[in-house]
Parts: sequence; C-alpha cells; structure tokens
Amino acid sequence: MNNSRIHNDYKQQIADYFNRRTNYDQEGDFHPIVAHHLIQCADIQPGQHILDIATGTGLVAIEAAQIVGNSGSVVGVDLSEGMLRRSQAKITAAALTNIELQQGDIETIDFPNNSFDRIFCCCGIPYIPNIPTNLRRWQRFLKPGGIIAITGVAETAYMFRHILTKIAKSYEIQLPNWNESIGTVEKCNRLLQTSGFEVIQVTEEQFGEYLSLESAQKLWDIIIKNPLTFFNFVQLLNSEQLEAAKAQYLADLETLVTDKGIWNDITLFYIVGRKPIGS
Repeated sequence: MNNSRIHNDYKQQIADYFNRRTNYDQEGDFHPIVAHHLIQCADIQPGQHILDIATGTGLVAIEAAQIVGNSGSVVGVDLSEGMLRRSQAKITAAALTNIELQQGDIETIDFPNNSFDRIFCCCGIPYIPNIPTNLRRWQRFLKPGGIIAITGVAETAYMFRHILTKIAKSYEIQLPNWNESIGTVEKCNRLLQTSGFEVIQVTEEQFGEYLSLESAQKLWDIIIKNPLTFFNFVQLLNSEQLEAAKAQYLADLETLVTDKGIWNDITLFYIVGRKPIGS
C-alpha cells in the first residue's frame, strides 16, 4: 500500500470515527470546558473574523460567534459530515447567522491570506499529520497581529497510550506520535516559533483522574476504535495477535493499580501565539 493510499485511508477512518461520535459534546464536561478555556485565552473581540479548524460540533465556533456578533463572522471546518450536521442543528437552535460551516480537509482547504483575526484548533491536533507544516500554512490565513490558539496533550498523558506504545513496539508497529511537537511546554514554545509565531503563552490544565481497574479495562474497546490506534493495530495485526495485545494491555493495567485506583494523567496545554505585525 503506497503512502498516499495509507494517508487517505487514515483520513477516512477519522471521518468515519467522528461520524459515529455525534454526541461528542455530551460526553461529560471535558470538551465544553476545554473549548471555553481556549476561547478565553484568545481575547476575542466583537467584529472579528474567526476560523475554527476541526470545529466538530461547534463548541468553539458557537461561543466565538456569540462574542464577535453580527459584525463579525466564524468559519468552521471539519472532515466529518456527521459532526457538522450536529453543529448546524445547534447553530439553528441558537438562531445564529454569522457562522459558515465547511466540510473539508484542513490540510488542503484554502483561504485568502490575512483573512482571519483568530484561528482555533481545539482537541484536533492529535489527528492532524505534519503539525508544523500545517501551522505554517494556517499562519498565512491570519492577519498580521492575529492570534492562533490550539490545544496540545502532554507526553505524560493517558496511561493507556503508554501501554499501547509498548505493545505496538513488540509487534514492530509504529503508532502516530501526536506528542512529538507538543508534548512539553518547551516543545509547544518551539513549535510556535518555528512555525512563524510569536509566543504569547503556554498554560496547562490537569483533567486527570483515578480509574477503577474495571473502568480502565473497558477502555480497550473504546480506544481500539480510535483511528490513532485502530488504523495501526487492526490493520496490521491478525485476530490472534489482537487478542494477545488485549491480554497484554489488561495484564499491564494490573501493575498500575494503587489503593486509589489507576492514575490516568490528562495534562492539556493551551498554546497561544501571534502572527508578527510585520508579516
């Protein structure tokens, strides 16, 4: 299978995954809280023009649209038609007329240079290949002095990720390293600077919690359907190997149990940069 075919198949897996996950904004408080905090970091003003990349069900787009008002506008882009349908239903219910939704690949979708005052990408970075390349592309869409605000996940986050990475190596499988550019504060700063942004701030928030062994065991059936693991594990392992990988996952979980349960770190970064005025 050539690299182009793999790339396209991976993106189709992402679209299919989120088409099935249209209750994304109803899965607890995590996503609404993160979206709201990211917006607060970006100092949105009435009349501004906003681009929301990987808009999903519109958590950022809708709140941003309410802030910029009818003199401003928001464009939300997403690969998933199902997510966009959910977002449009919420937009209609809120009687908002200043949001435009576009289905498309954020790696190829294009806008005129200097079009937006703010660009957001909330919880979408792990699914986006070639993060530095795409950030440099998105920088063109920002007006000079415009702000980009994205979220990133720490290298320490998600105990199951560390277990799966170890298991994958035993089968000579390489999982996508979505922490490569954003896994630490230092990496976040470097990413912004090398992508042509001035660093405004990188802050972190902890959403981690202790899980019971039973809850952590049940995560296997959820995470194996995620394109970040599914595409590699299910495509490259036969059924016997997949069952062995699951058994190893369950065994490794038991080594992490404490009297409080299994700690699942979820350290999130809010990464905010500015396009230089002279750009």
